[in-house]
Amino acid sequence: MALVKIIGAGLAGSEAAWQCARRGLDVDLFEMRPMRSTPAHQTADFAELVCSNSLKSDSENTAPWLLKEEMRRAGSLLLEIARECAVPAGHALAVDRVTFAARVTEAISRESRIHIQREEVTAVDELRHVTIIATGPLTSEELASEISRLSEPEVSKAERSPGPTPHTSDSQSPHLYFYDSISPIVEAGSIDMSRVYMAARYDKGSADYINCPMTPEEYSRFYDALVAAQSVEERDWEKLNYFESCLPIEEIARRGRDTLRFGPMKPVGLIDPRTGRMPYAVVQLRQENLRADSYNLVGFQNHLKFGEQARVLRLIPGLENARFLRYGQIHRNTYINAPTLLQETLQMKTHPQVFFAGQICGVEGYVESIATGLLAGMHAAALVTGSALAPAPRASAFGSLTHYVTHADAQNFQPANITFDLLPPLSKKIRDRKERHRLQCELALKEFDGWMERVGSVTVKA
Repeated sequence: MALVKIIGAGLAGSEAAWQCARRGLDVDLFEMRPMRSTPAHQTADFAELVCSNSLKSDSENTAPWLLKEEMRRAGSLLLEIARECAVPAGHALAVDRVTFAARVTEAISRESRIHIQREEVTAVDELRHVTIIATGPLTSEELASEISRLSEPEVSKAERSPGPTPHTSDSQSPHLYFYDSISPIVEAGSIDMSRVYMAARYDKGSADYINCPMTPEEYSRFYDALVAAQSVEERDWEKLNYFESCLPIEEIARRGRDTLRFGPMKPVGLIDPRTGRMPYAVVQLRQENLRADSYNLVGFQNHLKFGEQARVLRLIPGLENARFLRYGQIHRNTYINAPTLLQETLQMKTHPQVFFAGQICGVEGYVESIATGLLAGMHAAALVTGSALAPAPRASAFGSLTHYVTHADAQNFQPANITFDLLPPLSKKIRDRKERHRLQCELALKEFDGWMERVGSVTVKA
C-alpha cells in the first residue's frame, strides 16, 4: 500500500510525488486526464502549462529568482527540467511547454516508487491516508464538493444533500473561486517582422521579445475596437470574480483610455532602435517553444469571441495577417480559503493528514505552485516517517509565501504571487531598493539553508 496519496499530477502534484519518492516513500499519484479532461488542458501529460510559458524573472535578487533559488537548493525536479527546456526570454525563465510537460511525465513515470493511477478521485479518506490535494484551478465539481465537506467538519456526509456543492464567490465560504484567462498564440511566420523590433525591457537580458510599437493614432484605433468588441454571452459571465493581476485586456481597457499603456502595453524601457524613441504603446510577444515557430501575446488574456479576437488583434502593427494557433479563453480557477483551513505546513487544521498544494491552496503562478508542491511533499514525508514538521523560516521566500497563504485576511483572501511585499522587512531601514532586496535575499537564503540542514535532508529507504 502506498504511504502517500496525491490527487492531481499538475505542477504541484508532480513535484510533491517526486519529493516523497526521493525520501523513500511509495506514492499513488492520481490524474483524471485523459479519462476526464478540462476546458483548458489539451494533453494528458503531467505538469501541462495552460496560461503562459514563463516561470518569471531569473534576474538575481528579484523575488521570483529568490523562490527559484530556494527550490534549486531544495532539489526541485520540475525546476531542473524547466531549465533543460528553456527558450529565449530575456531575463525570464520560459520553457517549451510541450517538451517540459513530456519530460516531467517521463521522469515521474519511470520512478518506481510512484504508482500512476489514471482515474478521477471524488472522495478523500482523511483518517486512513496521508493525502496531498493538488488538483489545481480546474478541480472537478465532485471533488470540490468533497473539499467542501472537509472544510466543514461539523457537516457529516449523511447530513449533506446529494449532488455537488455549488461554487460560491462569497468570501465567507471556505470554498472559493474566481475566473482566470489565457493569452492568444500566433504563428511566428505570420508576423510582419518589418513592422516590429526585437528588444528586452531596459535591455535586461538578451533581446528575445518581439515588440509591436504603436503610434497614438494606432493605439486609439486599437482601443476603440477593443472596448467595442463582443465578449462571450453576457449570461455566462454574470458573476465574474477576476484575480486582479490577471485581468482580461478588455476589462483593463474599460477602466480608462490609458490603462493599457500603463499595464500590458507599457512602452517604458523599450526604445525602438529604428527611431531611437520610445513608442506610444507596445505589444510584446514571447517565444512559445524551442522551435520558435509560435509566440504568445504577453498579458493579452481576454474573453472575447474568437472572431472578434482575430479582428481586433490584427490591428496591432505586425499582426495584420496573424494566424492564431490559440485564442484567448476563460477557465474556472478554484481555491480554498487557506487562512481558515491550513497550517503553515500546508496541512488542514482539522484534518492533519490532508495537505493542499498548488493553486488550490491559494498561490498564483507556476513557480509558486511547484514550490508549494515541494513543501507539501517534504511535510507529508515527515508526517509519515514520524519526523518533526517545521514550517519554512519566515524570512525565506518559501516561508513568506506559506505565511501569507495561512495568515492573510480570510474575509478578503486572494491568491498571491511571490513578491518582496510578502517578505518581512529588514530590521534596519535601507533606502536603496536594489540594496534592500539584495540584503533580503541574502538573509532569506541564509535562513533557508539552515532550515534545510535541519529538516530537508533526503534519506532514501531501501
